[in-house]
Amino acid sequence: MESDEAEAAASGGTVTPVPKKRGRKPKSKDDSEAQTQSGGKVKESGKKTKQEQSVEETYSQWKGLVPILYDWLANHNLVWLSLSCRWGPQLDQATYKNRQRLYLSEQTDGSVPNTLVIANCEVVKPRVAAAEHISQFNEEARSPFVKKIRELPQNSKIVATHTDTPDVLIWDVETQPNRHAVLGVANSLPDLILTGHQDNAEFALAMCPTEPFVLSGGKDKLVVLWSIQDHITTVGTDSKSSGSIIKQTGESGDKTGVLLAQEFCSVGDDSCLILWDARTGTTPVTKVEKAHDADLHCVDWNPHDDNLILTGSADNTWSPDKASVFGSSAEDGLLNIWDYDRVSKMSDRAAKNPAGLFFQHAGHRDKVVDFHWNAADPWTIVSVSDDCETTAGGGTLQIWRMSDLIYRPEEEVLTELEKFKSHVMTCASKP
Repeated sequence: MESDEAEAAASGGTVTPVPKKRGRKPKSKDDSEAQTQSGGKVKESGKKTKQEQSVEETYSQWKGLVPILYDWLANHNLVWLSLSCRWGPQLDQATYKNRQRLYLSEQTDGSVPNTLVIANCEVVKPRVAAAEHISQFNEEARSPFVKKIRELPQNSKIVATHTDTPDVLIWDVETQPNRHAVLGVANSLPDLILTGHQDNAEFALAMCPTEPFVLSGGKDKLVVLWSIQDHITTVGTDSKSSGSIIKQTGESGDKTGVLLAQEFCSVGDDSCLILWDARTGTTPVTKVEKAHDADLHCVDWNPHDDNLILTGSADNTWSPDKASVFGSSAEDGLLNIWDYDRVSKMSDRAAKNPAGLFFQHAGHRDKVVDFHWNAADPWTIVSVSDDCETTAGGGTLQIWRMSDLIYRPEEEVLTELEKFKSHVMTCASKP
């Protein structure tokens, strides 16, 4: 069955044939000095609005607390907007840091090709970075660094991407040639093209953790499941395949999540949460009407507890380190870390905060568009923001790890701090 309204038109909007590009060129000096028209009044670009001043004040306060709140933090300003970031496999380990693959999308203004960036990142191990190093991160560092990226858990060199088309593209990152995003360069050819959608499939993309299944949701109100078992070792260049497609049609919008081999869930602008089992056909197993009072933007299945599903109206994912912990982000630029186990254990000190919220990452000065927990390095997160509206650049990439004094059991932390206090007092008393 199909819903009465398309996901793109659920709020009364119209569907345009050409998707709007969000990336933009860095502003020139002349552009930055020009005046802009806003609300019928001419406003000088040099004057900040109250909202911009509030963002800057919050950021300044956060920056002053960085050495206390974080075990490690790295910052990179991106030339082009990145709508997706994803940890890849860990490549090697050293004494003080590990080297790990990191995937980034790169959305340009069309002057150079959009790019899937594959970077090798050095991740500093816990309790290694000095406070002075953390507090002096480079805010001006620029990386010359596709809308959604997902890696195949059974084969770390295989990744899937969503673009502004109905197709899902499969890439073997080890065999693809290294191409620089310059004007006139030939487009890279994917190793496999998965077809099945009849309209753009831009954001909903998931990989099965146990078998080589790819799941996608699109504006055509279809949730499509492919098996790429026959292709993960013998993919052919520029090959097209409909795979083993099972079309699940319903009011699901274009957001999906995967749990087991053929069991998955989906959400959409109809505010419903739908659970599916591909083995039983195209009829939903369970449908939760009005799971929220507004549009649902994301869904994630808990990797530790099969009975827990997370839904939200912004990006959110479960932590791979603790079953009760998850993160959420939105257009306010904050990345919130929650623990539902703390909801019933709120102290008087935390009463003014939302139930379960125990950490806020305020390092981004504009909307956080994606983040990903590092399964290979506990409590380490990569996050990207879309800064096109507030700065001359495309976005900001940050890799960070909160201090373990924040999430460890309170009794354990107090015991450690007491030992540290005794150590400091002993050292101070020595001549």
